[in-house]
Amino acid sequence: MSVEIKVPPLGESVTEATVAKWFKAAGDAVNLDEPLCELETDKVTMEVFAPAAGRLGEIRVPEGGDVAIGAVLGLIEPGAGAAATEAKPAPAAPKGNGKPAPKAIDAPLAPSVRKIVAEQGLDPAAIAGTGKAGRLTKGDALEAAAAKAKPAPTPAKPAPVLEAKPAGPRPEGVREQRVKMTRLRRRIAERLKEAQSTAAILTTFNEIDMSAMLAARARHREAFEKKHGVRLGFMSFFVKAAIVALKEIPAVNAEIEGEDIVYKNYYNVGVAVSAPQGLVVPVLRDADRMGFADIEKAIAAFGAKARDGQLSTDDLTGGTFTISNGGVFGSLLSTPILNPPQSGILGMHKIQERPMVVDKQVVARPMMYVALSYDHRIIDGREAVTFLVRVKECVEDPQRIMLGL
Repeated sequence: MSVEIKVPPLGESVTEATVAKWFKAAGDAVNLDEPLCELETDKVTMEVFAPAAGRLGEIRVPEGGDVAIGAVLGLIEPGAGAAATEAKPAPAAPKGNGKPAPKAIDAPLAPSVRKIVAEQGLDPAAIAGTGKAGRLTKGDALEAAAAKAKPAPTPAKPAPVLEAKPAGPRPEGVREQRVKMTRLRRRIAERLKEAQSTAAILTTFNEIDMSAMLAARARHREAFEKKHGVRLGFMSFFVKAAIVALKEIPAVNAEIEGEDIVYKNYYNVGVAVSAPQGLVVPVLRDADRMGFADIEKAIAAFGAKARDGQLSTDDLTGGTFTISNGGVFGSLLSTPILNPPQSGILGMHKIQERPMVVDKQVVARPMMYVALSYDHRIIDGREAVTFLVRVKECVEDPQRIMLGL
């Protein structure tokens, strides 16, 4: 009797998805719990696993098709010569024979990993796996591909003598390419347009002298990493500084709901991270109760899940305020757009040495421009400026955060 492959629950407020790709074709053997296809929602991508071993029979929803929760994607014909459900561990090499023990990555690769390895010409045995039991993840393969793509340094060559050449005909080729927007990209576009159409967005700017924060980070970085097993980054300082400011200016942590203003007495801070599918904003829930190490560990975990396409809808919902760091891409200044229904977003930027006047002397200081975009319907200009000044004060004197000043 055929076993139905159904669309699983997609998470809070998500009712529909698009079939992004099938890893198997009709007639292929499948193992129990083997990834069969990838679904894309307006928040995350997720894999659908085989509910039984057998062979993939009918595929009812092709790639690009939209499906609802519980819809039947296809059928599996059980007991039709499927491979073993799990790879058996390779036997250990006898002691003293000088041969290395088999690696955990000898287990079969996931379809998404196998595709990247084949396309990029990678050697799976040369990639360190970070998944369960040392298995290679999609993120491992993407990082290996990026490392391979980096050009090797070449010795400087004398500049060639340029000679004028007659302009030839432009080579013929594909001048345009039409690609259907992914569901995630469509949702991002909708939300950004919604923010601009609904909220009265205004942005205020300031600049922060990062000297004290960089000094504190350098002074404690080694001990921090040794104790907590995670690097001490910039984001934890800004998250803690933002929470201090949010508590003093509650309107920035509020939202408009109908004719009411809803003030939030909790602080779920969204941290924008880049994923292969686009920008996503996982949420640090109750960030005011988290220490520096908790924040850094959570951000690192979100980054890994984003690279692997494993973020859940719970990871991405419920934020009350957002921080975006365009500085990691080299941005010097920008005006971030609100993440509805939130009323404020803090933009961090690149640290750059600039001449500053300190005690009537011109000195070089590591400076960062910061921006606060806010909904002017509920946040006054005075509140917005005060919020950003408070963030500046906390980052320029990190001991304020430690002492609750």
